[in-house]
Amino acid sequence: MSGHRHRYRQVLGGTTYGFTGLVDLLAKASPRRSGDELAGCAAASQEERVAAAWALADVPLDRFLEEPVVPFETDEVTRLILERHDPIAFAPLAHLTVGGLRDHLLEVAVRPDAARLLASYAAGLTPEMVAAVSKLMRNQDLVLVASAVRTTTGFRTTIGAPGTLATRLQPNHPTDDPAGIAAATLDGLLMGCGDAVIGINPATDSPEVTGRLLVQLDEMRRRFEIPTQSCVLAHVTTTLGLIEQGYPVDLVFQSVAGTEGANRSFGVDLALLREAEEAGRSLGRGTVGSNVMYLETGQGSALSAGAHLGTGGLPVDQQTLEARAYAVARELRPLLVNTVVGFIGPEYLYDGRQILRAGLEDHFCGRLLGLPMGVDVCYTNHAEADQDDMDVLLTMLGVAGADFVIAVPGSDDVMLGYQSLSFHDVLYARRVLGLRPAPEFERWLERQGMLDERGAVAPADLPVSPLRALAGGLR
Repeated sequence: MSGHRHRYRQVLGGTTYGFTGLVDLLAKASPRRSGDELAGCAAASQEERVAAAWALADVPLDRFLEEPVVPFETDEVTRLILERHDPIAFAPLAHLTVGGLRDHLLEVAVRPDAARLLASYAAGLTPEMVAAVSKLMRNQDLVLVASAVRTTTGFRTTIGAPGTLATRLQPNHPTDDPAGIAAATLDGLLMGCGDAVIGINPATDSPEVTGRLLVQLDEMRRRFEIPTQSCVLAHVTTTLGLIEQGYPVDLVFQSVAGTEGANRSFGVDLALLREAEEAGRSLGRGTVGSNVMYLETGQGSALSAGAHLGTGGLPVDQQTLEARAYAVARELRPLLVNTVVGFIGPEYLYDGRQILRAGLEDHFCGRLLGLPMGVDVCYTNHAEADQDDMDVLLTMLGVAGADFVIAVPGSDDVMLGYQSLSFHDVLYARRVLGLRPAPEFERWLERQGMLDERGAVAPADLPVSPLRALAGGLR
């Protein structure tokens, strides 16, 4: 089932460029990024990159069903992709090449029925198809098509409603101190953040600490009747154990990747992930929906795990592998999926330009595959990037219809040691782009007296009493 490998050629400026199969062609056609150069699969020149993109545009879409980039026999993610492929949904696109798909998507995106049509294609598209077409698109193309797609999920709040931008409030603390977490949570709530999830990365994966944090978040949520969901981002096996012990688990978290080997490096496989989803749903804690999984991905994870080799032993480019992670994600009917776009470091995404491109690619691919897609707009301190780069990416994602972003106090995560968005950044994006919080959460903000006459969060104008009530209750 590994498929026959075609050889691809393209003549450019009198030079013939050859590519040994889809794996090589996809890698060479990718926009430049340091991770592919580290893996040894990137184009050697801009000329070779253009030749590869030209050749890729002529590849028929059904070729991706015949020539898997990671062997069927050795990779359960590949088997999942091919087994879940829907030929009926694919039929309207089956005659197209990758370049033809690009043209078709751009035409459909401006039609009145764009959302319905694009949603109908999701089950017929494979991650490799959407990764391939993204490589032929400008940044504005990625924004335009993604903005036309809508995926709505729900637990206690509705994620993905038109005209909304939700947020994960991330109150991490280097020692998991309850008072520090409460202070950061208060800060975010008073800035209108936390409608996607209040999610803590614990400093350790201790079941005792994870359980204590779950109880703290749940007590806070119930005391102030906050319509949101909580999550402590421990390993899925830790969360499963706590579910068995009766702890108040809303969302089940796990990082996932695009190959069986990379998922194994995270300590998971598809069977375990399906078990976790079933366990979370069995609790019945949602009020507006039953999507219980929170999944994180990120370009470079398979490479960092040494699990990035595909057909013929060739390295698969990191963006194609990232798109394959979305096949794992959509199998689990998640409430939230986000790519942590600049977290691993400059070895994988070198600078602000590469981070910007990767964020838009990931968002586009996830949306086209039918996922509720968000982005952690972030970078590490040793990357060639700064907050101005993050401002550009946040704004473009807001225009592109991202379902949610992640925000931390002051944009500096003091536990994970990286730079993300601040709560103020979310206020900026909502105000400038006319976006609102999740509807259930917005109604709660209104009851707290935290919205101005335009419906925007205005913490500076708050009356003293709600501020004191919340602050006193969160001590």
